[in-house]
Amino acid sequence: MSERLSGIGMTSQRTRLRMIERLREQGVTDEAVLNAMYEIPRHIFVEEALAHRAYEDIPLPIGFGQTISQPYIVARMTEMLTAGKRLGKVLEIGTGCGYQTAILARLAEEVYTVERLLPLLTKARRNLRELRISNVRTRHADGHAGIPEAAPFDGIMVAAAASHLPEALKQQLAVGGRMVIPIGIQQQTLYLIERDADGFSQSELDAVRFVPMLSGVSQ
Repeated sequence: MSERLSGIGMTSQRTRLRMIERLREQGVTDEAVLNAMYEIPRHIFVEEALAHRAYEDIPLPIGFGQTISQPYIVARMTEMLTAGKRLGKVLEIGTGCGYQTAILARLAEEVYTVERLLPLLTKARRNLRELRISNVRTRHADGHAGIPEAAPFDGIMVAAAASHLPEALKQQLAVGGRMVIPIGIQQQTLYLIERDADGFSQSELDAVRFVPMLSGVSQ
């Protein structure tokens, strides 16, 4: 195992274990989610100069005006998405550096992920390759459209704040599926969208702060 993967000092397994203990104290109870977050080395997804802060409960910059979410938000959103069960097919909007993607890949059979910023997607692909994660399909595209040809999805996770609930994503949710999405501009709220045979329901979860979900793609 490479030194970058195994971690040294502040990126050691002991440091990772402290992160998991803190997540438990914050109310995260799903053991599968906690195990995935223990197994995935967060420090390889941030710049080397910030690796020593990778397991603190803070968001960190990953370039291009984007951030990697704090561990608690990753755990909270993942726990709400999976609802204690292994998922089949999942769609992620906003690949970023690939950290949340890697967590989802441990908890789903197949992950489709969309990123509008090509340099970030290139980084994410490299990180996922380094971890030998093979059940992820990446796409450089506008996340508002989702991936209709791969729908329906058992879970949809949106890692950027939308101004409203995108209709295209809503329609790509399978019956029995769940979507976790931050919505809002000045003030953002995390929502859980659920679909059953009778239609859709939504629940407010937490106040959050995410980068905005933008349209179009960037090279």
